[in-house]
Amino acid sequence: MTRETASAPVIVAPRRSAIGTAGRSFAAHTVDALAAPVLAEVAAAVAPSGLPIDDVVVGNCMGPGGDLARVAALRAGLGTSVPGVTVDRQCGSGLDAVMQAAARVGARHGELFLAGGAESASTAPHRSWPETGERYSRAPFAPTGFPDPDMGPAADRLAAVRGISRERQDAWAARSHARAAAAQANGTFDGEIVAIAGVERDDRPRASMNVARLARFAPVFTADAGAVDDAEGFGTVTAGNSCGFSDGAAMMAVTTGRAARELGLPSLRIVATAVTAGDPALPGIGAAPAARLALARAGLPAAGLGFVEITEAFAAQLLAVSDELELDETIISADGGAIALGHPWGASGAVLLVRLAARMFASDDARPGLAACSIGGGQGIAMIVERTT
Repeated sequence: MTRETASAPVIVAPRRSAIGTAGRSFAAHTVDALAAPVLAEVAAAVAPSGLPIDDVVVGNCMGPGGDLARVAALRAGLGTSVPGVTVDRQCGSGLDAVMQAAARVGARHGELFLAGGAESASTAPHRSWPETGERYSRAPFAPTGFPDPDMGPAADRLAAVRGISRERQDAWAARSHARAAAAQANGTFDGEIVAIAGVERDDRPRASMNVARLARFAPVFTADAGAVDDAEGFGTVTAGNSCGFSDGAAMMAVTTGRAARELGLPSLRIVATAVTAGDPALPGIGAAPAARLALARAGLPAAGLGFVEITEAFAAQLLAVSDELELDETIISADGGAIALGHPWGASGAVLLVRLAARMFASDDARPGLAACSIGGGQGIAMIVERTT
């Protein structure tokens, strides 16, 4: 191991909770109650290193406010000397938290960080504007004067603009459910899930969610047809080819290659990262420019990837990103994605890394992997990793 690789940031001990559909398995669990057990599990895995935890970095976008990371670290029993900081890049928050931890390791501002994301749609507080008392479900993605569509209508518009048919979206959703249900049945997820209150299985995957059944779902956003201007084909996004509101957490340790080797844990070296921004009217395509920039920084063509995880918020936006990057779709979310598993917003970027690590550790394929998210407001985030052994 060279001096450079010894100090390079790597990911070890990636873990997640089961992903619960909002109002079901984790209905009574606050976001810190979801984050803390996963943090504790990761901390126990790296404790033999003897390294102090320099910081806990947690992504979250719909919680009660305050510093979730610090609250969760205390609840996890990490000790009063362990600090915490909370990151909000909307549904890219969990991935950004890991990116920030990696940057600090790379800058030698610490040697051991715990990072990831958590979200509880079930217990997210209601908010209202003080001037009017009007309740709102999310903060603005963009200020007045800019497009600020919700992600669903924006995904429908993206499908229309890019010519992504309802049939193709439904086929992808059926694939997601079939693969996630099969992975769940054969124990693929068991090693990555930390049980919380006895819950150790994802709520949402359904093997029965096939193309014929998905075809019966009505389009959700037809009432907003004016938002697509003159684009044809509007009205293809349904509840079936979209993700569900979800609860969950995903965490990992970010440390040096030297520490990972001393621990004897499999690790992923962080090769390149990127964040980008574009048209807030088409946020669903945001992962594509971010992935393209990360690939360029890694000196890697898209064809050189062996594993890809992209947040399946909507089949339409995943397929648009895949088309834009000319990806091999057989390597994307091979065990199902957020359509089948759920989308716990602030955690989802970290869930991608947990899933990517599980797939890469279990494979003989030494090619790198990509995790990428499209983000409300037109942003994108991406990370490229490779196995170290």
